[in-house]
Amino acid sequence: MDLNEALYTTRAMRRVSSDPIADDVVRAMMDAAIRSPSGGNTQNWRWVTVTDRSKIDRLAVLYSDAWAELNATLYKGRAETAKATGDETTVRVLNSAQWLADNFEKVPLVVFPFHRNDPSGASIYPGVWSLMLAARSHGVGTCLTTVLGMFKHDELCELLGVPPGKGWTNAAAVTAGYPLGKWGLAERAPAHRVTYAEEWGQPPTWTADEPLWGG
Repeated sequence: MDLNEALYTTRAMRRVSSDPIADDVVRAMMDAAIRSPSGGNTQNWRWVTVTDRSKIDRLAVLYSDAWAELNATLYKGRAETAKATGDETTVRVLNSAQWLADNFEKVPLVVFPFHRNDPSGASIYPGVWSLMLAARSHGVGTCLTTVLGMFKHDELCELLGVPPGKGWTNAAAVTAGYPLGKWGLAERAPAHRVTYAEEWGQPPTWTADEPLWGG
């Protein structure tokens, strides 16, 4: 797959089929993930891949509870406001996120990246993104979600057998499966509108009114 196609079309794919993902594809995803840059080249990460249906069923319960807690706290009132103001983009995203919460048990693969001794927690994310790009190259859709780590971290670690007291922190859950929808460019504000040059508020000398890759 062309690099730009992967970069421009790897977006959150929450709605996926329950069709299993072959071990060779999972292997390719994980091998790409661990080739990514690592802060100080410490590679202080561990990854847990979950395909067992009974375990995903248990994860689905945790995810549903975490999603409900998110909507009762950080997302409180967001759906109502979006509907009242006609914000169709937010409504669409929240509906998609709700689908994942309602159908988490159908997801065929979930990957959990863990890190330790990283105060910022940021060093793991190049690996996560490489995993998602590799999945895209095999036609697998992914979605990065952090609600399990935010609201159910201890329960998640217990379910996955993460050794306690060793400093391991979950960075995300990456759901993966073959998309029920179509690949495509995500709608975004033009890059020059959200980019400053040299200092805050100073616009760049270039513009990009349309995507620079269009398929």
